[in-house]
Amino acid sequence: MPNELPEVWLRGPVEGYPAELQPVVHALLQVREEVARHAADLTVEQLWARPGNAGSIGFHLRHIAGATDRLLTYARDESLAPEQLAWLKAEGVPGDPPATAAEAIDVAQQGIDRALAQVRETDVRTLLDARGVGRARLPTTVIGLVFHAAEHAGRHAGQIATMRKVVKGGA
Repeated sequence: MPNELPEVWLRGPVEGYPAELQPVVHALLQVREEVARHAADLTVEQLWARPGNAGSIGFHLRHIAGATDRLLTYARDESLAPEQLAWLKAEGVPGDPPATAAEAIDVAQQGIDRALAQVRETDVRTLLDARGVGRARLPTTVIGLVFHAAEHAGRHAGQIATMRKVVKGGA
């Protein structure tokens, strides 16, 4: 699966986003590309396989969308909605019938697209504004949340790439 383009961060600034948030944009766009590249050709069985009780690729794709949405909800200084909590509990559930790779990739990419839209609209003057995470309102900032959303998504894209090798037998 060669990639002919350099990684997103080496392609220059992404138009329409503030300079202060370019690293976040680059990371999210990289994840968007990687999840498609690493999961598109998987069978339903490979997508939802859990060797060693590890999280399935399907879980990681759904989790990218859900966790990013939750983190950016906190960045807006909002509480999680019941629907977000229900999504959290169902991220690893394949569905009946189980979601296909195309469907799970679409969920992740739509989540990333929503995140990119929010990042585009983020006022850089608010980046250091205090925010709280979870019921305990653990302290962070707007920039802490948007950066963590991007790097967290990147972690899961890496897990997808690794799990792909496992479920495809090292291919």
